[in-house]
Amino acid sequence: MPQHRASASLSASASGGLVLSEEVHEAVARRRPVVALESTILAHGLPRPRNLAVGLELEALVRSEGAVPATIAVVDGVAYAGLDKEQLERIAGGEGVRKLGHRDLAPALATGATGATTVSATAFLAARAGLRVFATGGLGGVHREWAQTQDESADLSLLARTRITVVCAGVKSILDVPATLQRLETLGVGVLGYGTERFPGFYLASSGEPVDWTVHRPEEVAAVMAAQDGLGGVESALLVANPVAEAEQLDPELHDRVLAEALAECRERGITGQAVTPFLLGFLVRATGGASLEANLAAVRGNVRLGARIAGAWAARP
Repeated sequence: MPQHRASASLSASASGGLVLSEEVHEAVARRRPVVALESTILAHGLPRPRNLAVGLELEALVRSEGAVPATIAVVDGVAYAGLDKEQLERIAGGEGVRKLGHRDLAPALATGATGATTVSATAFLAARAGLRVFATGGLGGVHREWAQTQDESADLSLLARTRITVVCAGVKSILDVPATLQRLETLGVGVLGYGTERFPGFYLASSGEPVDWTVHRPEEVAAVMAAQDGLGGVESALLVANPVAEAEQLDPELHDRVLAEALAECRERGITGQAVTPFLLGFLVRATGGASLEANLAAVRGNVRLGARIAGAWAARP
C-alpha cells in the first residue's frame, strides 16, 4: 500500500472513532512530528481549482520541515486524520461537502455526511487522535457589536477545554480583537506571541494589541507545552500567534478602509449571525482585488512551516 494512502483498515477504536492514515498512525506511534491541518479552507475558503493546489502545497510544506501532515475531514460519516489524494480531491470538489464545527461532528458521523472541519472540529479531532500541534490561518472570536448580537465563535470555548497547540495569525480582523483577547484570558487559553510583542492582525502583521508573553524559537514553545502538561488542571489549548511577514501583509490603510465599507454594507443589508463572516471576507477579497486572499495564504504558509518546526521540537524533547 502506498505510504501516504489513508487506510480504513486501521482500528478506529484506539483513537475514539477516528481513523488515522497509515502514515499518521505510524508517526504518532513512533513519536514523530505531526501537524494537523483543517479542511474548511479547502472546501469553503478558496476558489476552485486553486483550493486543491493549496491543500497539496500545505501538506508539502509540512513534509519539507520534516513532519507529517494530517489534514482532517469527515468522509461518508467517517472522521479521518490524514487524507489520501482521492479524499483530498473530494473535499476540495465542494459538492455536497458540509461545513462542520465540533457540534456538527456527531450528526455528520451518524448520517454518513461528508464535511470539511472548521478550527473547532479540527482541534477536537486532532486532540482525540493524539496530535499536539495544529496550524491554521486565523481563529474565530468575539464578533463586533457582541453586546447586541451575543455572537461568538465556538472556537473559543472548544479551545478552553482541548489540549492542543494552535499556530495562527491571530483572529480574523473582521472581529473584535480586543474583546476576543479578553475572552481568551477569561477562558484561560494561553497566548504566545511568536517573535512579536503585538498580537497579529490576520491580514496584518499587528492588530496593535499587546501580548503578555513572547517566544522566539520552536523549542521555547515546546517547553511551554511541557510545562502545561506538568501543571495538570484544565486541558486548555495554547495559541502561538505568528504574524504574517510585513512584506506580505495587506496594506493597512486599504484594510481599514475596505473593512469599514464592508461593515457598513453588512449593517445596511441586515446581514446577521453565521452569514456575517463569509460576507465580510468575501467583500474584502473583491474590494482588494484578491490582495486579502494572498495575505491570508501567506499567513497560512508561515503558520504551517512554524507548526511543523514546533511539532519537531515537541517530538525531540527527552
